[in-house]
Amino acid sequence: MEQGVQTYPGYSGSGALAAQRNRVLRNTYWLLALSMLPTVLGAWIGVQTGIARAMSPGVGLVVFLVGAFGFMFAIEKFKNSAAGVPILLGFTFFMGLMLSRLVGAVLGLSNGASLIMMAFAGTAAIFLGMASLSSIIKRDLTNMGKFLFIGAIMLLVAGIANFFIQSSALMITLAVLAIGIFSLFILYDLKRVQDGQETNYITATLGVYLSIYNVFQSLLAMFGIFGGSDD
Repeated sequence: MEQGVQTYPGYSGSGALAAQRNRVLRNTYWLLALSMLPTVLGAWIGVQTGIARAMSPGVGLVVFLVGAFGFMFAIEKFKNSAAGVPILLGFTFFMGLMLSRLVGAVLGLSNGASLIMMAFAGTAAIFLGMASLSSIIKRDLTNMGKFLFIGAIMLLVAGIANFFIQSSALMITLAVLAIGIFSLFILYDLKRVQDGQETNYITATLGVYLSIYNVFQSLLAMFGIFGGSDD
């Protein structure tokens, strides 16, 4: 019993610990909402300038991987300093730029704007659903994190492989799996904050943001494939 208290300090019943958990969760939600602004700005600038589209697919992949992992390393390094939030917002702007290639392609369809709104609405519904579940579920979800991490790594490897294979069937399969895996990641990351396992709101925001980004991107890709119209 003592070990359980050490692992999950929030369950000790301390008012101070409960207040800390609520503060981290509240800051995570606020920073998550703020992070959407640079993402939208980055996507808009990317579509207007065509900067992502101008890069070859190979160069774009390298820029994305180097930039994303570089930003994530910097965010973790400075998560306890004043530079943490600006670096995170810079990262979300970069991710918006990288998303602009897909957004621009979908906007090229006659119903592109409605497809983007559908993807946004679907992502919002998934987030709200997972956030609600995270506050209802009482069981420990720690073990789920290992399987989700393995799944995410497999998705990344398969996605890079499909860059060379160019299989539409595999792309659709990966999009469906990504929606499922990253939806569960939202639940997992928010539950960790509520259980007091994650006490840094910048790290928490980064995790949830990446999941939302991947869910939106996968939904948008699927809607573009199945619901796109060139008329």
